Amino acid sequence: MPARKRIDRERVLGVSLALADANGFEAVTLASVAKALGIRIPSLYNHVAGLPGLRYEMALWGLRQLGDDLRRAAVGKAGDDAIISLAHAYRAFAHTHPGIYRATLRAASPDESELVAASQDVLDVVLAVMEPYGFSPDDQLHIIRALRSLLHGFVDLEIGGGFGMALDRDESFGQLVELFVQGLHARQVRAVDR
Repeated sequence: MPARKRIDRERVLGVSLALADANGFEAVTLASVAKALGIRIPSLYNHVAGLPGLRYEMALWGLRQLGDDLRRAAVGKAGDDAIISLAHAYRAFAHTHPGIYRATLRAASPDESELVAASQDVLDVVLAVMEPYGFSPDDQLHIIRALRSLLHGFVDLEIGGGFGMALDRDESFGQLVELFVQGLHARQVRAVDR
């Protein structure tokens, strides 16, 4: 008699995450996960609440991992160094987990309490990094949106093959982040002059 496959929620999630990073978030289906685990689709319902539940768990894992990565990148750093380190951690996360990265982009709805908390955790890390610059709370949020848009735009183009020239992408990314930091300092000067 063949040995029974040991399947649990953690294994289902791990296989799903790997499939998402290999094939894209939208390519993860119950059928693809069941096939990778060598089980039948109905067996998955013992571990996840269907495809919506599985995708929720994947997004939650992604946000928590992103928050942990950003926090580690910022620890022991302040000001410009913290922003630069955080930017590199964001890019590294997107490259390491391209499928799961996609799942972290959508704003959580109020009824998704765990996703809301994980999103807030990511935001709190970035807010802490922004604090020394002395911007108002609203300005901090505008600046964080700008930083997120800047980072996402670069990594999305990079992962999607949008940079075809034989020019060092690491150098381009470094210059992009440096320009952002210079813009922060210019904005600080303007705020003082008002």
